[in-house]
Amino acid sequence: MEQLDPHCLTAETEFKIDFFEVDSMKIAWHGNYINYFERARCALLEKIGYTYIDMEASGYVFPVAEVKVKYIKSLRFGDTCRAKAILDEYENMLKINFELYNAKTGELTTKGMVSQMCIDQKTGETQFVCPKIFTEKVETLIRSGGFKD
Repeated sequence: MEQLDPHCLTAETEFKIDFFEVDSMKIAWHGNYINYFERARCALLEKIGYTYIDMEASGYVFPVAEVKVKYIKSLRFGDTCRAKAILDEYENMLKINFELYNAKTGELTTKGMVSQMCIDQKTGETQFVCPKIFTEKVETLIRSGGFKD
């Protein structure tokens, strides 16, 4: 069986750190970094062609099962964040690695990972493999050389 490497599938998005996202020291509040991951995850799923709307339409939901965050350097009010999502696993679960950068300096500020389990919407049962509609989209992209930003 052909071994496919999903790591060629990445997506990036940029956004400013707004005032309502920071603490009294004008540092991005730590809980907001999960939202920054989500922005990049949505960009990745859109490029794959299997957004949250597509998931639901195909009869599946993907609740978060695990989150890991490694804070390296703070993002601050007014900084532009470049958020990158890298597909790590797609066959048995959806696992995405994240890198957040200060877009102006290029410095890596945060690394993380989010895994999501596939659940059948009708039965509520955990699926131990991702739906074929999703894996086929991913594998088609990988075979075509993937995409990099």
